[in-house]
Amino acid sequence: MKTADVIAHFGGQGRLAKALDVSQPAISKWGDTVPLLRAYQIQVITNGKLKVSTPQIKQAV
Repeated sequence: MKTADVIAHFGGQGRLAKALDVSQPAISKWGDTVPLLRAYQIQVITNGKLKVSTPQIKQAV
């Protein structure tokens, strides 16, 4: 799951941070890829509109 895609889906870092109940600076530290646990959280709160990618799962193992 790409950070830029998630930010675009939520309409900005601030809105994404609010949806996840984290600070905006926490979002800005993610880099290009959403951390795996946050990616699962995003998958749930978007009802599957954004999904955890297979390569992301493989990297975590």
